[in-house]
Amino acid sequence: MAGSTHTVTNQAPPLTQYDVFAADRALTEAVERHLDPAVLEEGRSELSGLGRTSGSTQVQEWGVLADENPPRLRSHDRYGHRIDEVDFHPAWHRLLGKGVSAGLTGAWGQPGGHVRRAAAFVVWTQVEAGTCCPLSMTHAAVPALRADPALAAEWEPRLTSPVYDRGLRPAHEKAGVLFGMAMTEKQGGSDVRANTTSARPLAEDGAYELTGHKWFCSAPMSDAFLVLAQAPGGLTCFLVPRVLADGSRNVFLLQRLKDKLGNRSNASAEVEFAGTWARRVGDEGRGVHTIIGMVAATRLDCVLGSAGLMRQAVAQAVHHCAYREAFGGKLVDKPLMRNVLADLALESEAATTLALRLAAACDDGGEQERALLRIAVPAAKYWVTKRCAPLVVEAAECLGGNGYVEESGMPRLVRESPLNSVWEGAGNVQALDVLRALRREPGTLDAYLREVGRARGADHRLDGAIRGLLTELADLEGVEGRARRLVERLALVLQGSLLVRYAPPQVADAFCAARLGGDGGASFGTLPHTLDLAAVVARARPEPA
Repeated sequence: MAGSTHTVTNQAPPLTQYDVFAADRALTEAVERHLDPAVLEEGRSELSGLGRTSGSTQVQEWGVLADENPPRLRSHDRYGHRIDEVDFHPAWHRLLGKGVSAGLTGAWGQPGGHVRRAAAFVVWTQVEAGTCCPLSMTHAAVPALRADPALAAEWEPRLTSPVYDRGLRPAHEKAGVLFGMAMTEKQGGSDVRANTTSARPLAEDGAYELTGHKWFCSAPMSDAFLVLAQAPGGLTCFLVPRVLADGSRNVFLLQRLKDKLGNRSNASAEVEFAGTWARRVGDEGRGVHTIIGMVAATRLDCVLGSAGLMRQAVAQAVHHCAYREAFGGKLVDKPLMRNVLADLALESEAATTLALRLAAACDDGGEQERALLRIAVPAAKYWVTKRCAPLVVEAAECLGGNGYVEESGMPRLVRESPLNSVWEGAGNVQALDVLRALRREPGTLDAYLREVGRARGADHRLDGAIRGLLTELADLEGVEGRARRLVERLALVLQGSLLVRYAPPQVADAFCAARLGGDGGASFGTLPHTLDLAAVVARARPEPA
């Protein structure tokens, strides 16, 4: 018999059965801005379809199940044979299949492909970010493989296929493949030149035998991996298939799976190579140069992934506060809560706007845009991923105690939020990479200044921030110790310039006041009270169908 002591009231309904893409004004406007009109309608239709899928109750439940049932390592079969396989929950395979079919590995070569994929990545991250790791690496492997035209011709059609063909079989028998990577080692981490894995040439042209280990091998059930190892000519990039052309298993010894803070639905492994067959990609001694395109692509995905996590956190917070009542009114209408929500919304919109601008530069491919990407990607990777964790934690607090309970979904976002700041080079690596570009490639700074200069004269606080940045850049003596400060300013000025050009006046005004004009505090919810914060919050509210 049901209890009769109380009736449940004053709870927000679940944020479900809605179009995740269409409900995100910053994202939809960025797509409209950057996609060619000839493919805009097609792109919007595809993204809205993915948005409805992502917002459906069933797919959201798959995300929960995949997170609650992490992968399991099976090193041996029942007879004692070594098999080195990882078992995933069925929800993982359903999600991964949806991601592949949505084109998250197929940006290369289609009109507006990078913008369309970037928007889809932001949307799909909001379901369960774990599947985004293999999707990202498969997408990013393409520019690395293009260092060897023969390899690219063989593998690229499989990588960009919209078919998720699971199971370990020879790649030539599959309708689509996934790629992982294994770069870092326990003694080196980000310093990949300290790698000790060795590569011994075999008689077959371009073939090698690898011996060594990798400390982090992402998505170990992928069909092939890009690996760095020391060849006779120096650090070199290799393609390591899981299954050889004759159907036999390559030597790929999974030692254990990492027990991670978040991203638990995705497997990350330690792997040993002991006579492992590999095919060289690019020239010997040019390993870092070969994989640099892959690194740039995965770093941009870190920005996109963090933008997606931030958007979902803000959507949940605004949705909750729009329904929840306290002290005589809706939380969303309380001046202090409105300030918090508006501040979170600003951060989220700035991240999305910057991420889609960088994706558009990838589609353009011109010299000027490539130069911009060289400095803007590591700067954005540094700043946007750093802002993700505090934003998500603050958004969870907006739900009060409800946000600390697993059923709300917020703890999963909190656990996931630091990942992109660590993956593909932590903060210091990104900051130093920006310094390297400034010193060695002066054209990158020219491209950056030309981009932010397009907004000069539109807001006095942005103009002042640009002048201050130029002063910082004029004195690069001892710059390494203040590299984080410099890169933060580079990212903020770029975000401000984009919002001044493209966002509604209320959003641009609030961002410039708080982020560039110094009229904001160290925590969220400290915006000037004179701003039109209600309009900023209303813009960020998701509207379920």
